[in-house]
Amino acid sequence: MKFINTKIKDVFIIEPSVYGDSRGYFSESFNLHKFEENIYPIKFIQDNESKSFRGVLRGLHFQKPPYSQAKLVRCIEGRVMDVAVDIRKGSPSYGKHVAVELSENNKRQLFVPRGFAHGFSVLSESAIFAYKVDNVYAPEFDAGIRYDDKELSIDWGLSFDEFRLSEKDKRLPSFRDLDSHFKF
Repeated sequence: MKFINTKIKDVFIIEPSVYGDSRGYFSESFNLHKFEENIYPIKFIQDNESKSFRGVLRGLHFQKPPYSQAKLVRCIEGRVMDVAVDIRKGSPSYGKHVAVELSENNKRQLFVPRGFAHGFSVLSESAIFAYKVDNVYAPEFDAGIRYDDKELSIDWGLSFDEFRLSEKDKRLPSFRDLDSHFKF
């Protein structure tokens, strides 16, 4: 298992070792000891999974403290463009983002720490997306940023006419209007 630094401190790409033969493959998708040795101690409390179709864009979402969440995300089936945006005011990378293609073929994962907005777009016909979180979901602390914010300038890997968004995501505020509760 490799832990790869990204251009933003504390956001990591994780590449598991994959052992394959004519029968299929085996891969260790999570190892707490290796995770804590390479990133930091964490207690994931819940696993989530979603299925989405081409063009679906979910995000950019986050939860305000005290319910902020760290996430370890991966694409089990299909391909997605996964994005983490630093919303920690005072951080040297505030307003910057990391975008990584996650797929069933590359088996990559992205660790998104607390203090980041997160989203993904589906690049394949469909995708099954899984993630671990370290805090409970609290709807009253749910927040987000517009996916098409000009200041963030995110390349989602799709043309804008392909996007399929929820009504909630269409109404999210811009990054500039974000009232961040995160302190770095």
